[in-house]
Amino acid sequence: MRTTVAVRNISKMLDHFSQYNPSPLSIKQFIDFGRNPCERTSFTFLRKELPVRLANIMKEIHLLPENLLRTPSANLVNQWYAQSFKDLLKFKDLEVSDKILTQYDTHSLFPIRVSLAMAFSRFCESLIMIRNRHSDTVQTMAQGVLELKENYPVDQQTENSIQYFLDRLYMSRISIRMLINQHTLLFGTDLNVTSNSRHVGSIDPNCDVVSIVRDAYENARFLCDQYYLASPELQLFEHNRNMPNAPIQVVYVPSHLYHMLFELFKNSMRAVMEFHGDKETVPPVVANISLGNEDVCIKVSDIGGGIARSQIELLFNYMYSTAPQPSKSASPTVPLAGYGYGLPLSRLYARYLQGDLVLQSCEGFGTDAVVYLKALSSEANELLPVFNKTSSRFYKTTIPAGDWSNNVRHMTTGTHHRLRQPQLS
Repeated sequence: MRTTVAVRNISKMLDHFSQYNPSPLSIKQFIDFGRNPCERTSFTFLRKELPVRLANIMKEIHLLPENLLRTPSANLVNQWYAQSFKDLLKFKDLEVSDKILTQYDTHSLFPIRVSLAMAFSRFCESLIMIRNRHSDTVQTMAQGVLELKENYPVDQQTENSIQYFLDRLYMSRISIRMLINQHTLLFGTDLNVTSNSRHVGSIDPNCDVVSIVRDAYENARFLCDQYYLASPELQLFEHNRNMPNAPIQVVYVPSHLYHMLFELFKNSMRAVMEFHGDKETVPPVVANISLGNEDVCIKVSDIGGGIARSQIELLFNYMYSTAPQPSKSASPTVPLAGYGYGLPLSRLYARYLQGDLVLQSCEGFGTDAVVYLKALSSEANELLPVFNKTSSRFYKTTIPAGDWSNNVRHMTTGTHHRLRQPQLS
């Protein structure tokens, strides 16, 4: 009986928090707050904002096809989100005074009072636990989709719904991890940077783009050398429009940028090595980095044979990959190679802060991949999925056919139109 009541209460709170839109932050707001951090302010914001973001995506999890939700892996992801939501609800009704935090518990006749320091410490520990719990969300949900396809027929509408959902699930995950990382790095005991570091949480106010490009190239090159016993060289060019001799820097999360570039270099190197076969020398991979008034652009170009124009959008479909799929016997922390998630996830990282990742290819010659970042931190706002009637309708409505003036491909594979820029309600 108590379990039934608890489930009913959780469902009620899920309905409550899903009525609110997430509050997008700009990277400038992250930086400004991180330079003058206040743990109480962060606690007050996150204990409401995190349940809102979780509730919005959990509502969409519940709209997925029953056959997918019943797979062991997708069910596990659903359980993780439910548990994390419950963990955060413990901090919902706390009243904060100067030094005391009061909790009103329906199972107790008297309020429970604890020090702010203890409450903040417990909150930080809960955030770290939630982050660790969801560390394998991408791989586990990918495995769930594979389990669905192995056991049930999947029509085009179901595939479209899954593609739509995964874009939103993983974008939500990026945003939630960003909030958690900022709080735990600024206030937690897992702080792993020195007090002299220029980083503000996970953000580098002077992120050296060239340095990240070189790091991503060198690590991708190491893998390429191991597999092919050779690798393309890197040619790197900088173009700073306003200050030609100054380094190109941007306010950004270095790990996000590295993730994108490492994936692009891996793809380019593989294409070059396989296209040119056993030739003694192979053409280099070229990186052009430019800084303009609005954008920082990083173009990675290769002469790796290119791909047909009709195939480009397939590269951003989660279940499309030219690498072998992971075996069923793989450990829970299997690598992403084989799931086909490298490029789709990289594009989400770019779009998370209003950037983008675009591929242009000349079939028979090579491919250009361009990463766009916002040059101004005040314009780099979070792009967040919002649960509403429009999004819920997508899971039930058949996609109409398009014509030359109404390209429906963007309705099924794009991201910008679906991840609305929300306003506070």
